[in-house]
Amino acid sequence: MNKKVIAAAVLACCAAGASAQTSVAIYGIMDAAFVGEHGGAAGTANKITSGAASASRIGFRGTEDLGNGMSALFVLETGVRIDTGAVDAAGTIFNRQALVGLKSRAGTLTIGRQYTPWHNALAQVGDPFGTGYAGTSKNLFPDSGTNVRTSNTVIYAVPATMGFTADLAYSAGEQAGDSEAGRQMGASIGYANGPLNVRLAYNHKNNEVAAAPGIPAVTRGSGRNTLLAANYDFKVVKAYFAYGVDKGFNSAPLGNASNPYGGVAPTASTDGNEILVGLSAPVGTGTVLASVMRKDDRTAFNQDARAWGIGYVHPLSKRTNLYAAYGSIDNRNGAGYTVANNSESGTGDRAYNLGVRHSF
Repeated sequence: MNKKVIAAAVLACCAAGASAQTSVAIYGIMDAAFVGEHGGAAGTANKITSGAASASRIGFRGTEDLGNGMSALFVLETGVRIDTGAVDAAGTIFNRQALVGLKSRAGTLTIGRQYTPWHNALAQVGDPFGTGYAGTSKNLFPDSGTNVRTSNTVIYAVPATMGFTADLAYSAGEQAGDSEAGRQMGASIGYANGPLNVRLAYNHKNNEVAAAPGIPAVTRGSGRNTLLAANYDFKVVKAYFAYGVDKGFNSAPLGNASNPYGGVAPTASTDGNEILVGLSAPVGTGTVLASVMRKDDRTAFNQDARAWGIGYVHPLSKRTNLYAAYGSIDNRNGAGYTVANNSESGTGDRAYNLGVRHSF
């Protein structure tokens, strides 16, 4: 009997020791807003939207200490819609992130569905709105589709050293018979020290479609995106800057490609650039966000656009805030850019958001 008691105690101690080396957390964001959209051919749209500021989500993340400075990690994150209770992408479970990896003194290696280095540079460094709200950089910058996240992806990030960071991403196209078709590669290098944060990012996607039995190959060329993003904290105001260059097919897909203004359908630019100048500043107990942007389409269509946005975020606590934002776009020569938010591409050239966001 004593042997059984001792054995049980030893097992309990071992289990407690193992659990002490493992950490799993549940986290998420719940964001809902009243959104008004104006200027589209279909007329005014008033609706309740999920994730205007930050996409609503629930996630699981964990780490396990493997010893000798190495740990295993994982993230599983699904998008949800507060307005309907549905997942935000039909037929998926963990559509936002699904990855597993290892972290050591040599860096971090992760495998799965992940954010691109290009998107992280825009959202974390260059855009005062963090690619959310009606003032989002998504209004003119090509922050959609596989420019944001990619599946079948391996990312290696070096350890931060004296303020310098860098990462490298590879996404397999997984098309039989052609190892290059559909693949995507990206990288970034950054420097953050004191009030300065600057990052240079690159994204390259192969748009070819491999031949299949009875179906010929499709040649589309590649799309390339280069982005320089920076911000500087002057204490009384934080200044933001982003400059992007897009080249090739599918480098700058339109957020709303369904001809939102009627007439001649807009054409996605295959040669263009965007620039953003913005700020965030404490006002009262909250924060004012603002930016102005310009799109220069260098193709024969010359479908340029200018945009501006302004917003105010008022904290009710460390995890809950109220927000209001407004965005406007001036399209030229039949351009089809729409005022978006974090979760939707928008339907018109003017829009506002009034919402609440809670994180846990």
